[in-house]
Amino acid sequence: MDLDLAQLRAFAAVAGLLHFGRAADRLGITQQALSKRIARLEVRLAVRLFDRGSSTGVRLTDAGRRLLEPARRALTAGDLAVAAARGTRRQLRIDVWGHLYAPMRTLAEVVAAAPELDVAPGAGRDFPAVADALRRGEVAAGLGRVPAPRGGAVTDLAHRLVRLEPVDAILSADHPLAGARELRPTDLRDSALRYPAEVERLDFLTRFADRFGIARRVGGPNLGLAPFLAAIRADPSAFSLFPADAAPAREPGIRFVPLVAPTPLYAWSLVWSGAHEHPELSSLAEAFAQLARRSRWLEFDPERDWLPDSDTDTDAA
Repeated sequence: MDLDLAQLRAFAAVAGLLHFGRAADRLGITQQALSKRIARLEVRLAVRLFDRGSSTGVRLTDAGRRLLEPARRALTAGDLAVAAARGTRRQLRIDVWGHLYAPMRTLAEVVAAAPELDVAPGAGRDFPAVADALRRGEVAAGLGRVPAPRGGAVTDLAHRLVRLEPVDAILSADHPLAGARELRPTDLRDSALRYPAEVERLDFLTRFADRFGIARRVGGPNLGLAPFLAAIRADPSAFSLFPADAAPAREPGIRFVPLVAPTPLYAWSLVWSGAHEHPELSSLAEAFAQLARRSRWLEFDPERDWLPDSDTDTDAA
């Protein structure tokens, strides 16, 4: 049986979004044309792929769930075949998250070190959003911190540690500890940990607070770097954490103080889907690995440094 890739693409779009209208918009066709493609695919396969009468909206049938991953692999193979015939290369679309901590600077260093890679950087809202894009085959890889899994490990995506970055304490210049040359994490127990977003969205800060006995925690909407720094500046009882290499060089009314004994490390990981593996993914991983070796990005001494337990579960690049 010969399958029509346009019909498979229509099916995969609806399966990813569970909405016919949004899937049609993504493909740039009318909803009527999308429905016809899926109907023809169902006739060809002699199965029903979607339950359209569900009270919760569009749902995949058992047959649709079985088809989804093979369909995505077929679409990836089709794209590769077209690129091979034309003698072109597929761009490596890489989405980053954790924007306040500036993941693009790490990606920029890798791109500069491996200019032969055709990288197209993008911005994802957060890890779940990038993970969904990876599962749909819309991006080749993601870069950010993989949070501790809830309800079991994320088994359908692969991720590899590519950088461990020391973090500093960020304090108002009026904070009682602002004059210190360095601080231990336990020195901050009497201060409030300010989150740059809602508390439940920032797993790393919560694990730090749990480990070092920081009881007071303050969250709020993520309005970007400038409002976050302004909130720290205005509150001499609060602190937060910030990657040392991302700290602004000069910021009036703000102090960045190194943390020691132990030094907390922020774990950046490269994430991808085995079901949609880009042909240049191994070259990208090797570029990260080479730069990590040169820049000593993956040094970790458990006697000197601290990582949440979940961040030590991935293989190093």
